[in-house]
Amino acid sequence: MKEIENQEMSANDLGAPPRRDIRLLRRLGKFLRPYRAQVSAALLALTIAAITVLAVGEGIRRLVDDGFSAGNATLLDDALLVLLVFIIFLAGATYSRFYLVSWIGERVVADIRKAVFDHVINLNPGFYETTRVGEVMSRLTTDTTLLQTVVGTSASMALRNILLFFGGSIMLVVTSPKLSGLAILVVPFVLVPIIIFGRQVRRLSRTSQDRIADVGSYVDESIAHIRTVQAFVHESVDRQRFASRAEEAFTTAVSRIKARALLTAVVIMLVFGAVGLILWIGGHAVIEGSLTAGELSAFIFYAVVVAGSMGAISEVVGDLQRAAGATERLFELLQMSSEIKMPVNPVKLSQPVEGRIELDGTTFSYPSRPDHLAVKDLSLVVSPGEHVAIVGPSGAGKTTIFQLLLRFYDPQKGIIKFDHINLKDMDPSDLRNQIGIVPQEPVIFSSDAWENIRYGRPDATNDEVRAAAEAAAASEFLDYLPQGYDTFLGEKGVRLSGGQRQRIAIARAVLRDPKLLLLDEATSALDAESERLVQNALDRLMKDRTTLVIAHRLATVIAADKIVVIDDGSIVGTGTHDELISQGGVYSRLAALQFGRKEEGL
Repeated sequence: MKEIENQEMSANDLGAPPRRDIRLLRRLGKFLRPYRAQVSAALLALTIAAITVLAVGEGIRRLVDDGFSAGNATLLDDALLVLLVFIIFLAGATYSRFYLVSWIGERVVADIRKAVFDHVINLNPGFYETTRVGEVMSRLTTDTTLLQTVVGTSASMALRNILLFFGGSIMLVVTSPKLSGLAILVVPFVLVPIIIFGRQVRRLSRTSQDRIADVGSYVDESIAHIRTVQAFVHESVDRQRFASRAEEAFTTAVSRIKARALLTAVVIMLVFGAVGLILWIGGHAVIEGSLTAGELSAFIFYAVVVAGSMGAISEVVGDLQRAAGATERLFELLQMSSEIKMPVNPVKLSQPVEGRIELDGTTFSYPSRPDHLAVKDLSLVVSPGEHVAIVGPSGAGKTTIFQLLLRFYDPQKGIIKFDHINLKDMDPSDLRNQIGIVPQEPVIFSSDAWENIRYGRPDATNDEVRAAAEAAAASEFLDYLPQGYDTFLGEKGVRLSGGQRQRIAIARAVLRDPKLLLLDEATSALDAESERLVQNALDRLMKDRTTLVIAHRLATVIAADKIVVIDDGSIVGTGTHDELISQGGVYSRLAALQFGRKEEGL
């Protein structure tokens, strides 16, 4: 089992067929260990409750034989009193069991959710190229809810009913060996359908969870891009596609329900049919005098207990089968390994950090497009404090360079260094702490301006956040929001314009005060006045720090210390603006298109 747990998996393995092994539930043991005391207390309460239930049967026998049959009122009173004491113990033990197991279920599921989230948030972006976010969300929510049901309810029910089954069976034998023999004959007929239908329930449960993940993924994608959906009048198509996925989930769930219902019905029919037969035989034994009325009453009670426990176990088996599938899906995520490996002995950056960059023969292709090279044998050196612009046609590989510098991916060939240290030899967190980035499509979180800007440095004070906003020309609109910086900016910043979102992202980078600044079309969404203000802020920010700028508008990079021209993943030119113009080629053609049109007034 440990070999299975420690096995690393790839994103493609998430869709692999499930292993039909209920032992997967043993993996939950490591989440239960911290709560041994609560588990022990719950087991004690469960055991007391089961023993008390069985003692009730003995109380019934004495009540009938010593009270009713003997006609002794005193014995009847005593028997009833003992029975009431048993019932009180049963109520107290049941309360304790229910509270403790429910607490354990909620606690363990919360721990599992945190463990899964802590793991998936560290997986490199390449994982999410081949894995749907909705799939991860489904496992983090729906599957953990299933486990909560099992740990907090079904598991205790299973243990309780197992105790009742074996304890009741023993009491049946003690009460009447002859009738007990008939009861034992029923067991094989009950176990066979449990095994057969249980396997089918587990398989259908896994499939049902996959279909639910499909539904969640489609909802997440459609709602996240609701403006695009409505702009293209795509609602009717999305309704049909969502309805199709919802029906697939429903059909699979119905198949699972049918299998589980059939399992329960078969067990109940066999068990209670046998109980009826045994009662008929026992009734004749009482008439003949070979069995007392109290013994038959006790036997009936124990038979009902055993039958009820078997029926409950058959239902719990369905829950356990579903939980096994959920456990497998969750641990699949926990087994996912990031392609970005932490070195055993990471090399620390020397202080002060310089911000030197070196790419040597770097070749890379994305996991989702392994046959297409995003960058090819790329070599580049950026000196500390140097301002370098990267230009080229769309899809040339400019943003890929940023992805590699942030070590979201490792190149298949070549070396990337920061301050003379191979990125693979560094702790990725140490590297990224030295980098500030303003992406082409700024990310705004569902919070207020304070939290969005403070994302660049969580320990920053409000004064530092405000100073960063002023430097990025963001304060001029934040101050006029209804609650100022406390205003909720909407889901993904929907309440802000594109230029305002861009200035929030720039303020975040300003607050970070990085040694290496990556600007991916940082001013592309700003109007002329805002661009002037932000560019002035960026000019101050870029001073004495290494800066890489991706730009399509060449007018914004003319003053760069060096311009690197990328085309089809390769460097095709390096130099200043004037040098590249004189060399001809891609840069000269781009400049002619942009500056030529400007001169023509277009």
